[in-house]
Amino acid sequence: MAQAARQLEISPAAVVHQLKALEKDVGAKLIVRSGRSVTPTDAGYRLLNSTRRPLAQLEEARVTVHGSAMTGELRLGSINSALHSLLPDILARYAADFPDVQLHVHANVSPTLFQQLQEDVIDLAICQHPPFELPKTFHWIQLREEPLTVLVHNDLAQHPIEDLLRTQPFIRYDRKLAGGRQADSYLRNRGIAVHDTCELDSLLAIALMIHQRQGVSLVPRFESLLIAGLQITPLALPDAPVARSFGLLWKIASPKGALIAALPRYARPDHD
Repeated sequence: MAQAARQLEISPAAVVHQLKALEKDVGAKLIVRSGRSVTPTDAGYRLLNSTRRPLAQLEEARVTVHGSAMTGELRLGSINSALHSLLPDILARYAADFPDVQLHVHANVSPTLFQQLQEDVIDLAICQHPPFELPKTFHWIQLREEPLTVLVHNDLAQHPIEDLLRTQPFIRYDRKLAGGRQADSYLRNRGIAVHDTCELDSLLAIALMIHQRQGVSLVPRFESLLIAGLQITPLALPDAPVARSFGLLWKIASPKGALIAALPRYARPDHD
């Protein structure tokens, strides 16, 4: 409730008042409280799903009235590795050219981002390609490929890769993520037993731990200004599996088509 109040720039009491008025108007209870949390009821979810399209049409009408397609709100979801690497530069250049567009960005895992796109919670996602053929209602542009690499401290860069994996403490990339599952499959297929010390879902945190000589890891290769000064080296696997790829994904028929269509060119390396 407090977060909704901040986003709407009204008081929490005003949010409560508006919800009560809405419940009275539709004749159904829309939220239920459990401790300090608030959750939509079944009726609340049905109302939410039925109003997303009309609200999107209202936003499109506002754009038409103002006479410019490059104004309004663009909701972007991103995987963490993109958020820590290429996304800040993309957003900076986009915002400089379109100052009237309000960018709202949040991080999540790729399956959740795809679900949020389907439900119109977000307008655009930077994520991995889903492991199935996309519906024809979606458009995909690949941005980057990230091959699986062994990440080690600079002092260990000259050692044989398999020896490092077998003898050094192993910092595991979260197996709930596609990159972590790919790393786990690589190790199992080659019969490499590692000594796990921890498992986490942040490539940036893994890089920092390796810089501190806490072990080695098997992760998708990524680049970021945040790790540029670290004493770490990515070692290419001689028999690496297919590289992880991620890109931009959105609905073709989105009412914010003009805002979305302008963004991919800022992700190209040769963009001026």
